[in-house]
Amino acid sequence: MQIEELKTNFDSLQKQFGDPKLSSIYGAGCLQNPDVCFVFMNPTGKNIAANPQWHGLRAPWIGTKNVWKLFSKLNLISSDLFQSIQTMHATEWTPDFAQLIYQDITDHRIYITNLSKSTQTDARALSNNIFRKYLPGFHQEISIIKPKCIIAFGNQVSSIILNEVIKVSQTRKKGFSLIINKSSFSVYPTYYPVGQGMRNIDKAVEDIRWIIDTF
Repeated sequence: MQIEELKTNFDSLQKQFGDPKLSSIYGAGCLQNPDVCFVFMNPTGKNIAANPQWHGLRAPWIGTKNVWKLFSKLNLISSDLFQSIQTMHATEWTPDFAQLIYQDITDHRIYITNLSKSTQTDARALSNNIFRKYLPGFHQEISIIKPKCIIAFGNQVSSIILNEVIKVSQTRKKGFSLIINKSSFSVYPTYYPVGQGMRNIDKAVEDIRWIIDTF
């Protein structure tokens, strides 16, 4: 469900670039050739697993609501679990419930991660330089799980991953090749469907459905 050997490196980067009072958040889900790897930006303190007192899975979006609407619209999370998420307060999440969510994510053959694992107190934008510090670890992550395709959310994340200027509005349903250790992975830049980007969630759903059907 998580790649244990990468955690030490990500924890070291958290000390350099994240909030010192918060913990790293790691990728989680299907580790063996997932159908899709979803790549978000970076975690924030709204993820209750970033609290050092949390004794459970430190994975993306634990204790939050909105992003799970995307996975529900894509039928990538069970309806019962999604309804539970929508009715629960962040403080009501337990390590067992988080494990249950990510087991369901694994069963749906998807993997969820952030390009940067450094947790910030809020959703302030990170510099390109900080994101680039995480590229070697991200490349290792992708090399280990070997996803069939990668969904990169937003202009900044897509541009850093592909090392070229990307405008999602101009690259809808367009695949790019990411070469890691002589292996090629298909990357699709997609609208960021969280926060202010929620206004683009329907476009993101449309594009992701098309991409999944393609693979």
